[in-house]
Amino acid sequence: MTDLPKFSEPTRVVLDDIDRQIIARLHENARIPNVDLAREVGVSPSTCLARVRSLRERGVITRYTAEINPAALGFTLQALVSVRIRPGARHLMEQISDDLRREPEVAQLFFLGGSEDFLIHVRVRDSEHVRQFVLKNLSANPAVALTETNLVFEHHTAESAGLRAVL
Repeated sequence: MTDLPKFSEPTRVVLDDIDRQIIARLHENARIPNVDLAREVGVSPSTCLARVRSLRERGVITRYTAEINPAALGFTLQALVSVRIRPGARHLMEQISDDLRREPEVAQLFFLGGSEDFLIHVRVRDSEHVRQFVLKNLSANPAVALTETNLVFEHHTAESAGLRAVL
């Protein structure tokens, strides 16, 4: 289908045990000093640095980030907003996705297969803030057929974040 967003498939990268150990340690603590990382995985610091560089170049490590507590910044409410795009507006899905990703309230954006097209995880100050987000960014868009907002009472990130199965 030519009217759907084009998301590239990553090439599967071959990893050895050292690579897997490095990824697991960096996943737990991306700020670990290279010398400590090298010691923990049992290689020299120069080998470890080369391995991490290779993992970045091969697209395994895409970025380093800090996990921020949104409540500490005044964003005390989280919501999941399901979005269905009108059938005649499917050619706009990539533009809608790009626009939504630029909104400061959007923590995560999922492009789905199924009855809904997008699932948007937003972090907002309060219920009025989520209402304004939906009205401004979704309900006002003629390409949007339907939205459904669910409030998040608790949010937990899995410790493994899905990596233990592959590591």
